[in-house]
Amino acid sequence: MKYLNYILILVGAVIAIYAKANSAQNQLVLIGGIVVLMLGVYRISKTIPSKTTKEDYSVKEEEDAI
Repeated sequence: MKYLNYILILVGAVIAIYAKANSAQNQLVLIGGIVVLMLGVYRISKTIPSKTTKEDYSVKEEEDAI
């Protein structure tokens, strides 16, 4: 499943570059490429955990209060 994310990023980048390199730019193809690229980036960023959890945050607050 993670390979799908990388493929989405690669396909989106290729489409966006192709649409931008053409002399008569097709804005819809460029926007479509950017959407596919950002969809892949979003799907990857969704799997990255946050730095602090709620438990860590509450423990730090209690230590600061003491």
